[in-house]
Amino acid sequence: MRGNSKTWRRITRGIAAVLVCVSMGGAAHAQDDAGFQTYLATLRTLAETRGVSRATLDAVIPSLTLNPRVIELDRQQPGGPAIAAIPNFAPYKAQHVGSAIIARGQAAYLSERGRLQRIEQQTGVPESIMVAIWGHETSYGRVMGGFDLPRALATLAYEGRRRDLFADEFIATLQMMDRGVPRSQLVGSWAGATGGPQFLPSVYLRLARDGDGDGRADIWTSSADTLASIGNYFSNAGWRPGEPWGFAVSVPMTFDRNQIATRLVSPRCPRVFQRQSAWKTMAEWRALGVVPQTRSWPGDRVLATLIEPDGQGQTAYLLTGNYRVILDYNCSNFYALSVGLLADAVER
Repeated sequence: MRGNSKTWRRITRGIAAVLVCVSMGGAAHAQDDAGFQTYLATLRTLAETRGVSRATLDAVIPSLTLNPRVIELDRQQPGGPAIAAIPNFAPYKAQHVGSAIIARGQAAYLSERGRLQRIEQQTGVPESIMVAIWGHETSYGRVMGGFDLPRALATLAYEGRRRDLFADEFIATLQMMDRGVPRSQLVGSWAGATGGPQFLPSVYLRLARDGDGDGRADIWTSSADTLASIGNYFSNAGWRPGEPWGFAVSVPMTFDRNQIATRLVSPRCPRVFQRQSAWKTMAEWRALGVVPQTRSWPGDRVLATLIEPDGQGQTAYLLTGNYRVILDYNCSNFYALSVGLLADAVER
């Protein structure tokens, strides 16, 4: 009986400790939610100064509550001083440029050819690039996220890690509603990207386009609007018609990489650009012994930079200025390379 009594006391102490933690957690959540509700008044005032209608504010602001899951996901993002080793590209490529996504991309490419051709004529952006972005972002409209955008963006603004960014995006979401976008369509990723192209609300306001002529830029249910919006984004970002994004090359075993080291330091995504070489013309790359693997050389004067994402002795890529446009969409070498390779595979 004595042993059982000791065991029972340990159990009851454990239960009490759990209850205290639950109580403290509940109190902290209540405090956060109270702070969030107070912050909403600040957001409302800011939105009013930017012209958001009272009807939209009255419809949205009272309905918002804090979303702890969004805060949890945001705090999992990299951002500290530690620099992890960069993995090889091959595993990422296998996952994002596999046979299944290529097959779905080819089907989308064929079914949308009429619209794609018209958008390419208008923007100069290749049909296959638009399809590849659509595939990479949402698996051709299949996976667009289920977070309520006003709630997620207000939560992120309240959290404060990137307050100005997310406060602006929250207000842009309200402005979308003022333009006639239904609240029910304003769902997407936890960080605010929405629709087939996964545009942030501010990008939607600037660059979303009506591709089917119904007077609305519906990037949630209209593939025509989604593709027209992607094409407009790339055109606005400086896509050069007739120039490839890049292509696979072989580098000589005796190649001296010191002669192509870059001295540029990019203010944006410095680690991404550090992996790329200095810029040279195609004629200069050819003279250095670099050889295309699957295509002929573009014009001698076209400028390109070299990247070896799997290390020396593996497939390398020469990248043109249009590759930088893909990076403008998502500043990741692996992302941009996969978009380019998926685009090439889709149009074969």
